[in-house]
Amino acid sequence: MEARKDFLNTLDSDASIMILMCLDHISDLVRASSVSCSWRHFVIAKGLCKRLCLRMLPQLSNVDHVLEVSKIINNPSIEVDAGNSGEWKILEKEHRVYTSLAWALSSFPSYNCISHGLSASTTDNYPEESIVNTLDPRNRIGRRGSYWSSEGTSDPSVPEKLTYKLMGDSCVISEIHIEPFQAYFQSGSPIYSAKAVRFRMGHPSLSVDSGSELEFFCPFRQDSTDDKFIWTYTSQAFPMAQESCLQKFKLPEPVLCIGGILQIELLGRVQTQEMDGLYYICWFLLSIAAWLMLK
Repeated sequence: MEARKDFLNTLDSDASIMILMCLDHISDLVRASSVSCSWRHFVIAKGLCKRLCLRMLPQLSNVDHVLEVSKIINNPSIEVDAGNSGEWKILEKEHRVYTSLAWALSSFPSYNCISHGLSASTTDNYPEESIVNTLDPRNRIGRRGSYWSSEGTSDPSVPEKLTYKLMGDSCVISEIHIEPFQAYFQSGSPIYSAKAVRFRMGHPSLSVDSGSELEFFCPFRQDSTDDKFIWTYTSQAFPMAQESCLQKFKLPEPVLCIGGILQIELLGRVQTQEMDGLYYICWFLLSIAAWLMLK
């Protein structure tokens, strides 16, 4: 019988890591860790699942430590033995958490990750033109068009902000899709897009308690919400076309949003309304491509 050698026993650690990190899917790395006890020990001790997860989501390199939430660890193939040293238990915990994250990121993103609208900086006619309409794929509700509209202004540089609550408190966002509204009932069917768009993600500030949550999370409130949230990510400004189609804005890399708050900043206005000569911004639809980590 031909003699076979375990390369983990013959190669140095760096070479073995280089070979195993050629596996680009978490399922392959989990299978490798199931080959033998020594392979499992090597994968966990060298943090290979963590390395793969950081390759998929570089933003996680800023994470100081992880806390394990039992309800998201539901894959029996990644259970480990108990009774090890404190340092080893930390390595095992990181192995389980980063393996679960990598599993989630390896699946197809969901396009139904927005729970509801929280607030708009302005709304022209509430409730007919509220932020709620931007999550409804129907272009008409009854006899009216379904869209959100800002208030009008004579200054085209005035921005608008729309704030949303996501389905989960922890998710990874890769793309945001926006469709400007075309006013088919007005002369010339004008399209009320913005010049550019920017995205912010974050979480409620510590001063906001659960009892007051519903009080200020109202889609018709037009006061500033900036003091109610802590923003952990702000994107570049993306130019927006004055076209009535679903425009896709792909982030430079997937972004981990912890706290479940997304804000859309609309920068600049391009279209005036014929009847009053004021600039407006109107949206028909918003959706995002995201992976929910925690619901």
